[in-house]
Amino acid sequence: MAICQGKSTRSPSGARRVANRGKRKSELGRESAETRLGEKKLRKIRTRGGNEKHRLAFGNQINVIDADGKAHTVEILNVIENSANPNYVRRNIITKGAIVETELGHAKVTSRPGQDGVVNGVIVE
Repeated sequence: MAICQGKSTRSPSGARRVANRGKRKSELGRESAETRLGEKKLRKIRTRGGNEKHRLAFGNQINVIDADGKAHTVEILNVIENSANPNYVRRNIITKGAIVETELGHAKVTSRPGQDGVVNGVIVE
């Protein structure tokens, strides 16, 4: 079954809505990227207007900003916490808001790897 971001077939009360039209290309949805820890691998997705979006399938580096405001590119050692889904921690899936262990300490991911194709973050202590 196709993933659609169109109107739901159910109303807020739970009653079934009768669709007056079918799905549209503009309502297209895709499966989540679920960026995992590993050697960097990008997936290119064609978007509206012929543009491209880069999905990060695997990534092992993060661009972190330290307390002084300096940027460093360091290795990701492990995923410590992920508020999006507790099961993502044991599967080492990186999403925005995830806490990852790096060589400089714990860092919180501020970018959206499945949308941006890069992992950015800030040091948290």
